Parts: sequence; C-alpha cells; structure tokens
Amino acid sequence: MDEYQKPLDLHLFMAAAAHDMKNSVSMLSGTLEHLLSDVSAKLAPEYRQMAHMLYETKRLNNNLIQLLALYKEIGSASFPFDPQPQALAQFIEDVAAQNQILFDCKGIAFETETPTDLVWNFDEDLVIGVVGHALNNAIHYTEDKVRLVVSQVNGFLEIRVEDNGRGYPPVMLEASMAQNSGVNFMTGSTGLGLYFAGVVAQMHKHRGRSGSVTLENGGAWGGGCFVLRLP
Repeated sequence: MDEYQKPLDLHLFMAAAAHDMKNSVSMLSGTLEHLLSDVSAKLAPEYRQMAHMLYETKRLNNNLIQLLALYKEIGSASFPFDPQPQALAQFIEDVAAQNQILFDCKGIAFETETPTDLVWNFDEDLVIGVVGHALNNAIHYTEDKVRLVVSQVNGFLEIRVEDNGRGYPPVMLEASMAQNSGVNFMTGSTGLGLYFAGVVAQMHKHRGRSGSVTLENGGAWGGGCFVLRLP
C-alpha cells in the first residue's frame, strides 16, 4: 500500500467505526427507552439510574453524529452531505418521539410548536444530531420545562430549543458569538458541541447565505435559548 494513502484510509476507517458505534448506541438507547416505558419500571429502585443511562447514551449518540458531520463536510463518498426536502411537522414529531421518554423520566414538561405545512431542505441526520444535542443541554439547564419551536423568519428556517432555567452563562454566550465569527474554539465541554452545531449549520447554504447557531437568554420563559437558522 502506498504510504501516502494511509491517512485517507484511516479517516475512512474512523468514519465507518463512528457510524457503527452510533448504530450500536442507538440500539442501546432504544432498549432503555422500551424498558423505561413500562409502567412497572417506575416502581423499580433502579429507575433513576436507568433514566440517567438513557440521558448519557443519547448524549453519546449525538456526539457521534456530530463527529460524522466532519466527514460529511469534507465530502466523504461514504457519508455524503445530503440535504433533502423535509416536512417540518413530521420531522419535529419524530424528534419529539425520540426524546419523550427521557423527558418523562426526568419529570420535565416538553412541548413542540411548528407550522403544519412548512417544508425545508436540510440534511435530516445532521440536523437531528444538532437538535438532539440542544435538547440534552436543555435537560441539564432547565428547571422543569423545555419547548421546541419551528418557524420561518426572514427567509430562514428557525429551530429554537428553549428552557425555563437560569439561562446560559456568559462564557457560552461569548462562545456562540465567536463561532458565528468563524473562530475555532475547541475548549470546554460545551464548546465542542457548539462547534459541531456551527459546522452543520454552515454546511447548509442557499443563494449565498449560510446557516448559523446562536445561544441567547430569554425566550418564552426567560431561560436559555438555542437557535439554529438554516437558509
């Protein structure tokens, strides 16, 4: 084998390994959701531990999806960037279904809002990863309520994840501003997730405009707001 081909082969191997791990973690997450959905599970002493395991498996799954975003960004033939028309009502229903058990386990009220007839072009797998990561963060920061809201604003699709917690700390708000300025901030446990979200957003382009990610404080309940905008 040509020694100059090895790095490329290694990249493809790592992407395939990440994809395989993502599938395995998804299966584990689905098994935990099935077990936790049983009414009798709430009476078991291990219920809270299983709920935390579900939270961690979903977080890991989202991290693997974000890792695959890098391979889509560099144009991997095995994992191509693939925006397709998506019916937002169905998309949000699917996202809600994937996360409802976790919200129920944590005792968090979860609501969604989206137009019934809105269709938009985006890579479904990548956006699910970004939104899933934002929902996991909201679970960490909220008091007891999270909402997922979709709307069309100034020619962009806007997907908002809001909670009723204390809001994002200043360092995260500054990281959000840096990301949209093109600064690579790879430090901090939440910075990496925000970086990946920004990569996914900026991969989506239309008529000279690119997507973006913003963190805000306020929203309907005065807490933290994660905002994904896609052209």
